[in-house]
Amino acid sequence: MPWIDMESCTGCQICVNECPVGAISMEEDIAFIKDDECIRCGVCHDVCPSDSVRHDSDRIPEEVQSNLAYAKKLLAHEYYFSDKIKQRQLVDRLKRHYNKNMKVAENTIKQLGILENTEYGD
Repeated sequence: MPWIDMESCTGCQICVNECPVGAISMEEDIAFIKDDECIRCGVCHDVCPSDSVRHDSDRIPEEVQSNLAYAKKLLAHEYYFSDKIKQRQLVDRLKRHYNKNMKVAENTIKQLGILENTEYGD
């Protein structure tokens, strides 16, 4: 999913004007992509002169750090804080949660590969 780097967006509105489905609008002189309307065509990436339209993969380190901060916050809760067994159980549950997300992503990628070999619109 594309997103706008608010620090580098100049507010030129080129992406707004070029988006074929009107999924980009301006909010306080910064472009904003409406996730539910975006069709992932890549036009915004191609036309942005300041390279402000970014890819999801750019957020991986940030999302990992966010997940770890969440886990640390939970582990610091009084329920877990002084109980190593409960802490281990929580970490195991979190690992299962993220493994499930990884499997969903892997299976989705496989299914998308199958879609590539079919007629679209059937």
